[in-house]
Amino acid sequence: MKIFLTGICCLILAVMLYVTISASLHQDIVSATRQLWPDPWFRATLADAYCGFLFFWLWVTWREQSVVNSILWFLLIMTLGNIAMACYLLMQLRHIRSGENLGRLFPRKVSS
Repeated sequence: MKIFLTGICCLILAVMLYVTISASLHQDIVSATRQLWPDPWFRATLADAYCGFLFFWLWVTWREQSVVNSILWFLLIMTLGNIAMACYLLMQLRHIRSGENLGRLFPRKVSS
């Protein structure tokens, strides 16, 4: 499972870097946003993405011991989105030994 998750994170990281760099070379984000903002589907997609970023950051905050790290990851996730999220997961996966249970990364709810 660790290899699978690592592969997915690397794939997402590569795709996001490619599309972000390609888009940046084509048009700057400010002028693109001015053109796209009137479109309600653009705003809905953007809101959906940032709500997902916020949920992921809540998980990061729950895992992190330091308020400073939590704030740093908030800034990274809100500015870099899935690039930062993939990097965070890759960093966490490095701490799990091959064949080890992923319970430390994704603990299951304890039933009562």
